Formats: sequence, structure tokens, C-alpha cells
Amino acid sequence: MNSQTVRMFHEFGEAALALRDSGLRALVLTGSGTRAFCAGFDLDEIEVITQMGVREFLAFQETATSGIAAIRHLPFPVLAAVHGPAAGGGLALALAADIRYAAPTAKFSAAFVRVGLSVGELGTSFTLSRLVGAEEAERIGLVNRVVPSESLLDETLATTRTIAANSPGGVRLSKRAIQRNLEITSYAAALELENRGQALLTRTEDMPEALAAFKAKRPAHFTGR
Repeated sequence: MNSQTVRMFHEFGEAALALRDSGLRALVLTGSGTRAFCAGFDLDEIEVITQMGVREFLAFQETATSGIAAIRHLPFPVLAAVHGPAAGGGLALALAADIRYAAPTAKFSAAFVRVGLSVGELGTSFTLSRLVGAEEAERIGLVNRVVPSESLLDETLATTRTIAANSPGGVRLSKRAIQRNLEITSYAAALELENRGQALLTRTEDMPEALAAFKAKRPAHFTGR
């Protein structure tokens, strides 16, 4: 069921740190096997956290949220191919992606309130403990698209390749602007952030390459420099 362990929450942050300056242009998150994307915290380890003191658990919770946040704030786009249940921390992991594709068998749930907890790792107001199916998830904007199970990974990878073919600098600054603008309440401040991104990108090698490729009617070769 691809459940999450205590160690795994530490590994999220470690993996994000290793990937941050790797030169990758995109990342796909998906679950192993066919049963679930990620079923949330491994109940076999529940005693590990229930035996923690309040301060120790708070430190663990902060590690968990920072690991998920580190994935969300990777400088390149993160895509999720959700083929089955994404529950609790698994939903948090899916929400860390910039683009989410789901199979019809996908289900989403934040059942924290059913077990006496508040929402964690989500950075959202999800308090419903009911399951949200793939079609409803698409309708409310939780996923970008529902695609057939047999083509889910192929379509996610196709989108990844399309993104990766663009200017790395342009994609990275666009992602940063989109995420920051979600937190900015001022329209003027949002425009200022976007203006600075445009100005910075005119100093890269990719913009002249794009113009030259357009004139020569050939594909652009972006280096990200």
C-alpha cells in the first residue's frame, strides 16, 4: 500500500535536497504496484509516534511537513500519477505536486479528524473525512485530469517530456512565480515578481536560442544557462 514510515518523512527532505541542484527538468511521483498511490502513515509504526512526548512529536511533525514542503518547493515541476488511494500523508504527497493526473481508481482522503488529529502536512483546509473519487477530484480541481488506468503513467510522462523541452530557466521562474503569487494578496506585488523574472530571463542563453530556432524553423536546444 506504499505506506509512510517515520524514516520516510526524513528521506523526503533528504531526497529533495539531493534533487534540488541535480539539473533535472521535472519529476514524476507515483506509487509502486497497483494497490495504492500512498495509503498514508504505516499503522505498524503507530506506537513509535504515540510513545513520543509532545515536544518530540512536534519535532517529528515539523520534519514531516518540511519534507513534504521541500518536494513542493523543488525548483522544477513535480507531477503525480495517482493510480489508487492517496490518504493522509499520501494525500499530502500528492498535493506537493504541481500537476496531478489520476486514474479512475484514484481516491483521496484526509481522515485525520476521524482518528482524533487535526489536518497535517497538507497546507490546506481539508477537514472532510470522506473519500473523494477521481471524477469529483477533477471537478473540484484536486487533480488536473482523469485518464485511463492503463495510460496514466504514459500520459504523465508525455506531459513531463513536453515541459522538459522548454527553457529550464523559464519553467523554473514560472513555477516560482505561480507558487509565490498564491501567497501574495497584492496584484501589484504579483506583477512586480513576474516582471523581475522576465528581466532575469532576457540575460540567459535560452532566449536568444529560442529566437534563432524560430527564425531557422528548427527545434530550440535549451541549456538552462
